[in-house]
Amino acid sequence: MDRKIVTFAVLLLVTVTVPGCLSQSENSQQDNISGGEIGNIEDVEGLWMGSLEVQGGLELRLLFNISSMPDGSVNATMDSLDQGVSGIPVETVTYKDGNLRLGAKSVGGVFEGTLKEDGKTLEGEWKQAGLTLPLVLDRIEEKPETRREQDPVKPYPYDEEEVVYENTAAGVTLAGTLTLPRSEGPFPAVILITGSGAQNRDEEIMGHRPFLVLSDYLTRRGIAVLRVDDRGVGGSTGSFSRATTEDFAGDVLAGIDYLKSREEIDPSRIGLIGHSEGGLIAPIVAVESPDVAFIVLMAGTGIPGEEILYLQNDLISRAEGVDNETITLNIALMKSMYSVVKEEQDDTIAAEKLRKLIMDEAANMSEEEKQNSGYSEASSDTWVNASVQTLISPWMRFFLTYDPGPTLMQVTCPVLAINGEKDLQVPPEENLQAIEEALKAGGNKDYTVKELPGLNHLFQTAQTGSPSEYADIEETISPTALEVIGDWISEHTQEK
Repeated sequence: MDRKIVTFAVLLLVTVTVPGCLSQSENSQQDNISGGEIGNIEDVEGLWMGSLEVQGGLELRLLFNISSMPDGSVNATMDSLDQGVSGIPVETVTYKDGNLRLGAKSVGGVFEGTLKEDGKTLEGEWKQAGLTLPLVLDRIEEKPETRREQDPVKPYPYDEEEVVYENTAAGVTLAGTLTLPRSEGPFPAVILITGSGAQNRDEEIMGHRPFLVLSDYLTRRGIAVLRVDDRGVGGSTGSFSRATTEDFAGDVLAGIDYLKSREEIDPSRIGLIGHSEGGLIAPIVAVESPDVAFIVLMAGTGIPGEEILYLQNDLISRAEGVDNETITLNIALMKSMYSVVKEEQDDTIAAEKLRKLIMDEAANMSEEEKQNSGYSEASSDTWVNASVQTLISPWMRFFLTYDPGPTLMQVTCPVLAINGEKDLQVPPEENLQAIEEALKAGGNKDYTVKELPGLNHLFQTAQTGSPSEYADIEETISPTALEVIGDWISEHTQEK
């Protein structure tokens, strides 16, 4: 297999749990600004949809909505349907002589295409982070239905309320949804904590809404559920890109304070459910707050972040058919890059060293490998700069070196830790063992550790566990996983 994996695939996987190429930053909440030449914009007004084929055979559907305003300006937005990201502003719209250019600054992406004679197709390319991918957009009449089989259908047999509260220490406003049973309260409650990457309250990914399904299931069982947009996403304010895992823990603490203010909630029965990075956050919050009655770790990590990344890269690469030699070269490059991130605290110097490492690797590639990887000299600076900024981000600097073991040793409340047998992103054997050892060493008297057969990182019933399967699997969360979580929480929240 091509050595392209060494330089390029590693940096697509480097952000841990969320595959794909789009994320919505805090800049996405700014108003649209259309610029450039605008010809007969009515030629391209409306909805346009096409699919990008990205690493591992994944297909990501992009939807553009272009409309003219009464004052003559143009408004355009972009949705990444399979990643659950909508309303991304397209700040630049240029259309002349059948050629359309759409620039989405917040994700660093540009579409350039030509309108075909039939007026129903735009044929072009999507450029992002130095990669150029073919993209054909077709005119459609309405946004496609993205509902999955397990998505709940209204009317719900419980109450649903949009809520807003403050993390005053961080100056952040958090927006979410609180679901409340209709039986007599006060109720036990849980806060759902999302995985890495900018996530909305439903933890939408690849057309699935795991937290919507989980909150519906638990609320029907008499448990109130608070699910929240990450800071800088949806209705929440603040900077996602400048936040670390510890900052997100502070947002969860604010959620606990909010639930304690609600008369429908029993303050002695408030717990946390964290998925992936959320399973890293929950123990931090449980140690800091005596108000946490229990925690559930769904694919939570038990070993340091750097070890997770090596394991993840190895397992996913093998699932995608990458040969041993390429995997070895890949890991070696990762180790070199992470050494720079850990040892050089000055961002400017670290960036220079990382840029040299990546460019040296690219220089060793053959012309055929460069062509197959999508690498080009013209776009290399953009791509390398984007990769370097990811590596030196506050989140990555924290994640690489953070060892969850000492924190887990301090957790005294009941713990349920579950992983899917086929999880390639947070491998169950290494992580569940480390979690159990830490809880035992710390003297925790009430913990349950389970590996669930046949399930992947999203707790779907899977064939290989590869992220390339996520979108194709119709199931959002295995009923077995839901039952394990629901039964354990019910057992630990029974009124005495």
